[in-house]
Amino acid sequence: QGQLVESGGGLVQAGGSLRLSCTASRTFFSIFSINVMGWYRRAPGKERELVANIMRGGSTNYADSVKGRFTISRDNAKNTVYLQMNSLKPEDTAVYYCKTTTRDLDDYWGRGTQVTVSS
Repeated sequence: QGQLVESGGGLVQAGGSLRLSCTASRTFFSIFSINVMGWYRRAPGKERELVANIMRGGSTNYADSVKGRFTISRDNAKNTVYLQMNSLKPEDTAVYYCKTTTRDLDDYWGRGTQVTVSS
């Protein structure tokens, strides 16, 4: 618990923007141990799905539904990943979870942050 701390969720109108942040504890993760950082989301009544992830070297993957609207980035020195979400739609409403995968292929999840987009 507490290895990943998420922030930035909230309520926004359709067309608006939010920025999510997730910091991996430096007391738990060395700055060299994290390989992949990413964001997943679970909408009501749906399965959790990948939103975007970013490799340590900077390559990224996005769900088709968010391409062109969301941007993932990371600061390796701070063990932090960001998700800039623009042109938000009501269907983006979900709990967003941060996930890290270490070089040893261990997965860690954050507790989630609620994003609600009103129409």
